[in-house]
Amino acid sequence: MDRFYTPQVVDDDTFLFSPSGDYYAPVEGPYETYLEYIRSLPLIPNPEVFGLHENADITKDQQETNNLFDSILITLPRQASGAGKSPQDVITALANDILSKMPGNFDEEKAMKKYPVLYEESMNTVLLQELKRFNNLITVVRSSLVDIVKAIKGLVVMSGALEAMFESMLVGKVPDLWAAKSYPSLKPLGSYIIDLLARLSFFKNWITKGIPTVFWISGFYFTQSFLTGATQNFARKYKIPIDHLTFDFEVMQSEETMEAKPDDGVYVHGLFIEGAIWDRQNMRMGEAAPKILYDTIPVVWLKPKEKKDISTEGIYEAPVYKTSERRGTLSTTGHSTNFVMFMMLKSGEPQEHWVNRGVALLTQLDD
Repeated sequence: MDRFYTPQVVDDDTFLFSPSGDYYAPVEGPYETYLEYIRSLPLIPNPEVFGLHENADITKDQQETNNLFDSILITLPRQASGAGKSPQDVITALANDILSKMPGNFDEEKAMKKYPVLYEESMNTVLLQELKRFNNLITVVRSSLVDIVKAIKGLVVMSGALEAMFESMLVGKVPDLWAAKSYPSLKPLGSYIIDLLARLSFFKNWITKGIPTVFWISGFYFTQSFLTGATQNFARKYKIPIDHLTFDFEVMQSEETMEAKPDDGVYVHGLFIEGAIWDRQNMRMGEAAPKILYDTIPVVWLKPKEKKDISTEGIYEAPVYKTSERRGTLSTTGHSTNFVMFMMLKSGEPQEHWVNRGVALLTQLDD
C-alpha cells in the first residue's frame, strides 16, 4: 500500500505505479483526459500493477488448469471399456510395484546404540525421532497396500478407508490414509513415492556413514526439530541460553556439497526460491527470469548467533515453507505444519520489493 498512499502521487507528476509506465496518476486536466487515460489501460491488468513479477500470470494459469483437471478426474468413469486393464488390475499392479520398492522399517534399537542420546550432540536425538516418524509412515503405507490388494481379490472387506484409497490411487493422488501420517506434500502419487524413497535413503546413509557434512533440509519430517538441534548444540557448547539465539545465514558457492562440517552451525541444501532467483555472480537475490518460476539455492550455512548480534541491513527476510501452499495449522508442538522459519538473504532491493513479489523459499516443489 506504500506505493499508492504516498505524497509523491500528488507532488510528482512523473510518479509511476509500475515500471512499464502504464499505470500512473494522470495530471489535472479536463474530464475527457481522465476518460481517455482509463480507456488506454490494458483490459487484463498486468501483474506489475500489483507489484508482482510477470511469472505470476503463469502460476495463476497453472492453478486454474490444475483445478480444472481435478474436476475432470472426479467425473471419470471407474469401469474399464474394451480390452484395456480394469481399474482393479491397475491398482493391483501399482500397489505391488510400490511394495517392491518400499524398504523395511529402520532398526531403531540398533540406531540408538550407534547414536546414543548425548548432551553435546543433539543431532543423535533428531535422527532417532525422525526414524520413529518415518517408521510409522512406511508401516501405514505398506500395510494399506497389502490390504487393498487383498480387498481387490475379495480376501478382506473393502472398507471405506480402502475404497477412498483406491479412488485416490486411480487418479494419481496420495491417499488420505497416508497423508494423515505423512509430512506435508502436494506432490502427485508417483512423485510422492520417489520423494519418500529419497528421504528414507538420506536417513539410511546417515545411519551407515555418520552425520552428514551437508544436511538435506527437504528430507526431514519435522524440520523444526532439526533446527532446534543445531541451535541446542551451539548453546550447550558456549553455555548460552538457547532462547537468546537465532540463526544467521550465509549462502555458499557450492551447490550441494562441502568438504567438511562447519565449526559451528550446519550446512543445508535442497531449498527452492519462488518469485526471484539467487544471483550466483553477485551472491544476492535477483529478479526472476521470464517463465522461470523457481530457482535452487546453493548450500546455506546456518550459523547460530545471539539475537543482539544479528544485522538486518541489506537483507530480505524470506519465509521458508514446506510446500507452495504457504499455509498450515498449529501442531501440538506449537509449530506450524507448513511454515519453517524466516531466512535472511542478501538483497540489493528494499524489503518491500520482495514482499510485493511474494518471494518465499520452499523445501519441495509440487511436481
